[in-house]
Amino acid sequence: MKLTSEKLPKNPFYASQSHYAAKSPKLFQWRKEKTDHYSHADLVEKALQLLKERIRRGDALAYFLQGQLYFEEGWYEEALEQFEEIKEKDHQATYQLGVMYYDGLGTTTDAEKGVEYMKKIIDSPCPKARHLKFAAAYNLGRAYYEGKGVKRSDEEAERLWLFAADNGNPKASVKAQSILGLYYSTKEPKELEKAFYWHSEACGNGNLESQGALGLMFLYGQGTRQDTEAALCCLREAAERGNVYAQGSLVEYYYKVKFFTKCVAFSKRIADYDEVHDIPMIARVTDCLPEFISRGMAMASFYHARCLQLGLGITKDEATAKHYYSKACHLNPALADELHALLIRQRI
Repeated sequence: MKLTSEKLPKNPFYASQSHYAAKSPKLFQWRKEKTDHYSHADLVEKALQLLKERIRRGDALAYFLQGQLYFEEGWYEEALEQFEEIKEKDHQATYQLGVMYYDGLGTTTDAEKGVEYMKKIIDSPCPKARHLKFAAAYNLGRAYYEGKGVKRSDEEAERLWLFAADNGNPKASVKAQSILGLYYSTKEPKELEKAFYWHSEACGNGNLESQGALGLMFLYGQGTRQDTEAALCCLREAAERGNVYAQGSLVEYYYKVKFFTKCVAFSKRIADYDEVHDIPMIARVTDCLPEFISRGMAMASFYHARCLQLGLGITKDEATAKHYYSKACHLNPALADELHALLIRQRI
């Protein structure tokens, strides 16, 4: 299970870069005057101009926000340079450098350096670093789980994630809460009651990945009582919010209950996602793990192929069915193999 870093938490002492720029009287007036040909690129350029002007006036916050704007736009080398200059004065810059070095954004991957920066945040006595500690603990737990920059240790990863999750506190790391749900449902032996608890906490705090996971736990009675109504409620809402694994799971459910027309219509859209471009984009927007996004796409592709092969809810087309079977195999070979084994045993 390849994990992703936690995004920079919002600073309770001041607004984010976008709000900081958007609330500027000059920027607001400029947007009002340029309504006819306003674009994202125009706004970014104007925001940079305003931030540079504030930097010249000695506004320390503006210096960080300029680096953050570079980061959000994917201009990682510029962001890295900006954050490096202020890392001794700004904890948020230190945090972002930890993420960038660990993930190799704008620089060569250096997991040890990434770990060092996250430890600085966790160990800092400064009140201005307080809002970053939960997220830094999640990231450090990820390093122990993956064995990058530190010696691999599931026990240390679990300890750090439990600290980061802070008993379900919505102001703590909701990502840690969700990852604990995944961790307890995949470790050996599985601890499904704990998995259900943490997915419930994360879902209650708005986590999309955990909402889909809860749907499946209700559907199959894992860690909780079996409840099809609750399962479909979770899965449908998660699917509507963009959880591709939930979408793929609904395709499977519609096939099993023989709602073939609905299965075909739903699976076609998911099966036609472009894995090269869509998976990274969906992961970025939804904060769902790419592994589960590709799994959802593979599931939809396989069941769409089966419907085409047998003419269920759609005109029979074996040639096109082969295309979608191949796509499922390419996206997730292990899942495709499991489904193929069920097909051979005539359980699909």
